[in-house]
Amino acid sequence: ALRQRKKLMTKNGTKLHIRAAGITDIGCVRERNEDAFLGDVENGLFIVADGVGGHARGDVASRMVVKLLPQIIKRRTCEMPIPGAGDDPAIPEVLAESLSELSQRIHAAGKDTIEYKDMGATAVVALLTCQHAHITHMGDSRAYLFRDGELRQLTEDHSIVSLLLHHGELTSQEAEKHPAKGRLTRYVGMEAEVDPDAQTIELKPGDRLLLCTDGLWGMVPHKQLCG
Repeated sequence: ALRQRKKLMTKNGTKLHIRAAGITDIGCVRERNEDAFLGDVENGLFIVADGVGGHARGDVASRMVVKLLPQIIKRRTCEMPIPGAGDDPAIPEVLAESLSELSQRIHAAGKDTIEYKDMGATAVVALLTCQHAHITHMGDSRAYLFRDGELRQLTEDHSIVSLLLHHGELTSQEAEKHPAKGRLTRYVGMEAEVDPDAQTIELKPGDRLLLCTDGLWGMVPHKQLCG
């Protein structure tokens, strides 16, 4: 579990209060908890990862995400040309490149150790800088924005079911019971080099961000998440 808070000053002098909390639970299915998360309020970095189901040692992969990704992001942001901080428009690209580099490193680690062969994880990342949230992800761990009483999903799942829904080949009701449910098209550690998605949203007073795995959004109805 995690609880932290911090105050930031935006460029226009507005005070931005950051409060963060996190929790994880092993659930009733797996022998190991394959979820991992990082809440670094001081640097405005938040990460949620989940081991890919059916792959070896997903718990190792998810722990690698939260351990190695902050190091990669720090190195890459330090290499950015001036100003290289604040709300630099290059930050989403840097986050996506960082996640892509991590994916290659986890895949390489899986090739080097038989026990970790084909290990992988989903990952969703949020970096808060002044008045913006920069978000990148791979897999079906999600980012939501709660604003003015409404919860909006910011990320699109990298999954077969999501693709079928997007192309109108499934209804939301059919998707709940589809045999491909849970099968991913992108994840951290996969063999193919696939780019993560990245985006930036402007934050407003009272906004709340929710980063979570399918262990939450897949079990709790959307209306209950809003509560």
